This record gives sequence, structure tokens and C-alpha cells, in this order.
Amino acid sequence: MSGEAFNRKSIFGAWMGWAKRAAAIMVLATVCIPWSSGVQAAAVQKDIRVVIFADLGSKYKATVPSVTLKSSGGLSVGQNSGGSFQTWMGLPDSTARFSVDSYRVKVLEGNEAAAIKAAQALQKTNDKPTVFIGSKNGSSVYQVYAGIYSSEQSAQSAVQRISSATGGQAEVKGNKHWSTGSYGSEQEANLVRTTIAAAGFDAFTVIQSRGQYAVWVGEESNDSKLSALKTELESKQPRLTLSKVNATQTGLIIRQEAGVTTGSQVMSHYMLSGSDHSKVIVNGGNDGIQVMERSQRTYRGEMEIGMTSGQLALVNEVPLEQYLYSVVGAEVYSSWPDEALKAQAVAARSYALAQGNRFQIGNVVDGTLSQAYNGKSSEHANVNEAVDATAGEVIKSGGKVVEAVFSSNAGGVTADASEVWNSGGEAFASVDSSGDTSAQKGAQEWYHVLLSSGKTGYIREDNAKELEGVTEAGLDKITVTAENTNVRPIPQIQSTVTPIAKAQPGEEIIVLEKVPQSGDYAWVRGPFTSAQLAKSMQGKVTGTVPSSINHLDVTKRGPSGRVLEVEANGSPLKVKYPDMFRSAMGGLPSTLFDIASTGSYTVLGADGATSHVSGTQGTQILSASGSSTSSGNGVIVMNEDRHARVIDKTQSFIFTGKGNGHGLGLSQWGANGLAEQGYDYKKILQHYYKNVDIVKD
Repeated sequence: MSGEAFNRKSIFGAWMGWAKRAAAIMVLATVCIPWSSGVQAAAVQKDIRVVIFADLGSKYKATVPSVTLKSSGGLSVGQNSGGSFQTWMGLPDSTARFSVDSYRVKVLEGNEAAAIKAAQALQKTNDKPTVFIGSKNGSSVYQVYAGIYSSEQSAQSAVQRISSATGGQAEVKGNKHWSTGSYGSEQEANLVRTTIAAAGFDAFTVIQSRGQYAVWVGEESNDSKLSALKTELESKQPRLTLSKVNATQTGLIIRQEAGVTTGSQVMSHYMLSGSDHSKVIVNGGNDGIQVMERSQRTYRGEMEIGMTSGQLALVNEVPLEQYLYSVVGAEVYSSWPDEALKAQAVAARSYALAQGNRFQIGNVVDGTLSQAYNGKSSEHANVNEAVDATAGEVIKSGGKVVEAVFSSNAGGVTADASEVWNSGGEAFASVDSSGDTSAQKGAQEWYHVLLSSGKTGYIREDNAKELEGVTEAGLDKITVTAENTNVRPIPQIQSTVTPIAKAQPGEEIIVLEKVPQSGDYAWVRGPFTSAQLAKSMQGKVTGTVPSSINHLDVTKRGPSGRVLEVEANGSPLKVKYPDMFRSAMGGLPSTLFDIASTGSYTVLGADGATSHVSGTQGTQILSASGSSTSSGNGVIVMNEDRHARVIDKTQSFIFTGKGNGHGLGLSQWGANGLAEQGYDYKKILQHYYKNVDIVKD
């Protein structure tokens, strides 16, 4: 609700209770996706497939034109056959680039200076450039490409904007080629390729399997252009025997890539050709593989290069237990008690195994849409020991592995399934999570203050000292201890958010209330204007979003107190499932929240009727000397706990709440709190998941 009832006999009345306990250091909150019927793993799998880059439509989309893979121990490329890796070739360098043979835009072909100029112009756009270097007509040539694009049409639509950005005449290129035949070595293929390139044609050496090479000519986007190329080839190279490359032919087109700046290192670039079923494996040995485009993270296991929807797909196939080393280390603090780490390990293992092939080409993705997975960078000895100590253990209910979703902090009570995705199972129910308060240990409290200018904000307690006496309304007063002390819009230091004011020593400042620092357990967000909220609701709320929001009220809550329904201007806002209120309301940490408006409050009349009073209306005051109306701007209202807020003439909305994440299943901070109290990991898990067994599967 936007405000509790007020009695007309006083301007002081009840209003929304602000969060009353401190919060602490933030930990990454996992936001697992809603349940999908029939998703169960039949048995523990040896390896898990983690999608890093792919275009999977609405399920997952993270794309890059190419990836740079690196390993200190060297890279090798091949395919898995009969359960083992079969090497095609060892790469000459420890670093290589990979992409797929799809639609691109060829920006220009020329000398190094022209290529660098065009590439640098495109670096500022969404049509990211790639610069290849090769030989043609007997001399070196630089070729700049943009993309990749999923279709010829989308590539064609990019041509005009690319030409405009670079001042050249761009053209669409594709994955249609002529082959001159097969060769038993790369050297033999290179001799043929060099001869064709010397005649002015684009020709490429291709590896098709171990010890089998080919030379492909051209990179056309449609059959008409491919046919025209054949006519020209036959006129200039009549001895060539040409055959059309099958669109499903798996191969690696070998090219050399230059950087977009003068003197950049040239590296090998391999373009995977074929269909969505075409794949090659990159192996980095025991040193792992570093993916430069994924924050330079190094991953255990192998990298699979494939193609989906005409885009590059990168999948990390890694042993399940080694995957968990990274996940558990990314999801919780390695310094937490062993039993909390073990509980997280079993929950994460169960969640992963319950996914099946949810993501078509993989079981999970590498972000919090599944579970946080940062490769070797998040591993820690304490975490690895906890994973090893619970190896193979999963949570089961009714003989099936439980999709053991979890979140960072439940705010003192976990969610019921009806409050999150409208689905779940017998393993999920709202339970006490008092251990969540462990997140606020050592956190500072903040004063919510009213400045003499009429502005309100927050000052951290260690930057202020309390003054003697109180205001006529009984409110405390403080002053700051240093010049130009920041007054923050919420009780948290935000380096990217400008303070609302600067306070000076000696200035008397009215304290409206004292609140915990915003963190995982308790938080404040806002104030959000009507326009900001309306923009945030677009695409998340079904139906028409109000053009102007005057009142915003919570009208229905679930078993744990989480929000099930919100009304804007008296009309319900419809969402697909309740947890979407988090993103619809500007990205709130949880749905365990209250709403307060800065420009209005709710009055309860003698007849029991309620009404909204805005800051522009003023407030009627009844006293022993009669009645009067105060100006609405700057009116202070106070609840029974002596927490006050200011009503002004501008309408915006402040959200106060508890918890971080959807709140369903295991609370990570709650598990930490229980472990500190002496609970072992099985008891922790059986507290958060009901009617379950912890078994080694």
C-alpha cells in the first residue's frame, strides 16, 4: 500500500514501515528461470554443457562475431569421436580466433591504412569489424568485414549504414563456395590456393578432417552470384575442376586476421562452415582455455565451436564437479562455514542436473539465468573441498532430482511458489529464514534527514553526531562532522549517483528516522518518478501502462508477505508471474516490499472510508483552538513507531523492502546464518526444501 490510514485529528498518522534492520555486503543473487514441465535428469551425468555464446531466441541470446581462445599450453582442434577427442591439428599459436561461415558485409579491400581507418570507424557502431590479411594478384591485401548476420536480408540492411559510416561501397558476402577438390596436406592445398588468389579470386584453404584439406573459392551470398563466379573462374582458370560445396559440409576455413590498429599482431582465424549440426572442439589441455570476450575468464574442460541461427555458438563442456567448483565459488563467499558451502554445492548440483537439455545445445548457461559460472577465477580451496565432500549428492523428492532454486537473501522468510512463478512442487513452501540477518553484520546505519532547504536524503551515522533536544514534533537533530558531507538519495554509497546535497558542520538537520544501510537484507530504492516507472513497466506489464501514475498501491500479498498485486491509479497491473514485479518496478531486489509516495498519503475518515491526499491539497488540522489547513508542501507525517517522512508537491515513489532475489528455496545468507549456529548442510537443506532426501545418486 502507498500509505496507512490517517486520522483527520492530526497531521501525524501511520505510513509505510521502512526497513528496520541493517544490511551488509552484497553477494550475487541467483535468478533462476521458471520451471518447465518435464525437466528432469534421469541420472547424474559425467559432464555438463554450459552455453557461453549463442542465439537461442527467447531462451537465451548472447552473441559475438568471433571469439578469441587462448591457452598457455597450446590449443588443438578436432572432434569428439567414440567418447574421446580426435585431434585434427595443433594450432601453431597459443591464441586463435574462431567464427562461423555465415553472412557478413565486406566493407572494403585495400591497403593497411585504408583498412584500419574503416575498421576504426566501425568500432564505434554495432557492426563490429574484422580485418583479414592475405594475398591477391600477387600482393598483400587487407579485407575489412562487418558482422556476422543471421540472414542475407539482415546483412543487406546493414550495407547502407556501413557504407555511410566508412564512405565506401560495402557488399554482402555469404557461405556459398566452389571447391577445387581434396588434398592430403595443408601445403598441397596452399599451393592451389595461392595460384587461384594470384588470378584475383578469394580462395581459402579448408581443413575438413584430420589429414584432409580442400580449397574453396568465393564467399557468395546466393546461388545467382555463385553461378556468376563459376563463369568467371572457368574463363580465367580453365583447368580447375569445380564442385559446389555442400551447405552441410563441416570445415574450418583458415584465414589470417590483423588487428584494427597499426602494428597489431596477426593471428590465425578459423571460420566454421556447415549447418547447425557442424561442430569442432578446441582443447587447451590441463591449463584450461581463456575466452577473451568473456572477461578473459579461463575455463576448465573443452570449448565447442558451433552454429545456431546463423550465429556463433560457444559451449563449454566440463566435468560436473569441476563446474561446481566455479559455481559455488561465484554464488557464495569462500570464507563462509563449511556446512554452508556444502549446502550450496548440493543445491547447485541438483539444480544443474534437473535442467536436462533446457537450452537446446546445452544444459545451462553461464550467467544467473541458470547459475553464476565464472570459470577458474571463482574457484577456491575451501569451495573445492566442500564440493568434493558432497560429490554426487543431490536433493530428491518423490524419486526425482529437485530443481533446487536458490537466491541470495530471503529477507527473513522464504517465498511460497505462488509468489514467484505460480509453479513449483511439494519441495517448496514459505519457511522462516532468520539466518538472513547475518548479511547485516558490521553494516552502518544511516540517518534519514530533512535539510533546511526542504530536501530529504541520507547521511551515514559515522559522519554525524546527535544534538541535544528535539523538535516540537519530538524529532531528533544531528549535525555532520566534516565539511561537504554527502547527503545520499538512498542509504548506500553509490559512486555513479550524484549526492542530493552537501551538509556542513554546525548545520542543524532534522532526523526523520534511522534506517539500516541498503544491502542484501534490507534496502531502499528510488525515488522513481511516474515517467521512470512507466518506462520500466513497458514490455513487462500486460495491457496499457498508465501515462501518468498518481497512486501506486500494493493490494495483495502472498503467504510470506511478498507482493502479488499492485494497482496504479486504482487499476491492477497485470504481470506474467508475480516475481516480474521486481523488473517492472525499476529493478527491485525482491518483491518483499512496501511503497511510499513522496507527494501523497492515505487518510482514514471517521466513516471508515479512505482517500488519497496529495501534497498540493494541504492538510486539515484539528486542535483545541479549532481547525486549519496547512500547506501540503513540506508536511511531516509520523507513524506510531515515530518514523517520519515528508510530503511535498512532487509525486514520486520510494520502495523499501527486504531480501535479494526471488526468495524461493535455499536462502544463501540464511544458510550461512544456520551454519554459524551449528546446523550441518543436510539439516540446512531440509529446512529450506520440504519432504526431501539428500542422497548420493
